[in-house]
Amino acid sequence: MDTILDALQEGRLFELPENDKDHALQFLAHIIEAFPQIPTGTDIVGNIMAREASMNTAIGKGWACPHARVDFDEDLMCVVGWSPTGIEYGASDGKPVSIIIMYLVPANQRNHYLREISILAKVLKASPETEKISTIKELNDVRNYLLDLIAASKETVGPDARARMIRLQAKSAQAAAQPLFDLSGLIVEPVTIVVGAGPKPVALTQNKDVMNFVENTLGLTDKLESEGAYQNGTWRIVRRGSVSFQGGRTLYECLALASAASAKNPA
Repeated sequence: MDTILDALQEGRLFELPENDKDHALQFLAHIIEAFPQIPTGTDIVGNIMAREASMNTAIGKGWACPHARVDFDEDLMCVVGWSPTGIEYGASDGKPVSIIIMYLVPANQRNHYLREISILAKVLKASPETEKISTIKELNDVRNYLLDLIAASKETVGPDARARMIRLQAKSAQAAAQPLFDLSGLIVEPVTIVVGAGPKPVALTQNKDVMNFVENTLGLTDKLESEGAYQNGTWRIVRRGSVSFQGGRTLYECLALASAASAKNPA
C-alpha cells in the first residue's frame, strides 16, 4: 500500500465535491490528467469511464478502486477521494462507497499494481478498522483512518514507509487547518463562469490568472458545453455543473487545474 501512502504524503487526498458516481470518477480522473508527468492529450477520463462501464470497480466495505492503464512508463500513482455521505456505486455488497482510490497504471507498473490491490483487499477483509469509514466526518480523520489501515499491512511495510507514516501522523493537526486543495505541485481553483450576459464570458474567481484565461480564450465555453472540459494552454477548465437562466444566460460551476510550474511559466 505504498502508493496510497505516497498519495497521503503528497497531498492527493481530498473531499469529493459531489456524491454522484460519474462526477466523482471524472473529478479524480481530471486531477490525474493534470499531473505534470502525464503526456498532453492523455484521455484518463475516457479510459476510466469506459472501464467502469464494462466492470464495476467497487471492492466492498465502502471502497472502490478504478484504474486507468496507459502505455507509457512512469511510477504507479493514485489519487484518493472521500465522500462524507457515501456514493451509490452499485457495489455487490450494497454499501455506498466512501473511499475511491483511483490508480494510474503505466505499462511498467502492472505487477506492482496487482500486488498493491491484493494487499489492500486482504487488509479490508481482515482489519476491524474497515467499518469505521462510514462514521468519519472530517478529512483529517480520513487521513488517519488510512494510515491505520496501512499500518495494519505492516508485514509489507518497510522502515522507510513506517517513518513516513510517523511524520504524517505528527503533522495531522497542521493538516486539519490546510485548505481542501492544498495539493503538492497542483493548483486547483474553483471558478463560476457566466455566459450570455455580454460579448464574452464573465469569470467569478479569486485567481486573476484563471479569470484572464477564461475571459480571453475563444471557444472555451463552447467546449465546456459540448465536452465538459477545455484545455489548450496552462489551465484545464472542468465543468462540474450548469444552470440555465432567462435571457439565454448559463452559469457553469467549474474547476480550473494547472501544475504549479506551468502556472508560473505559462505558454
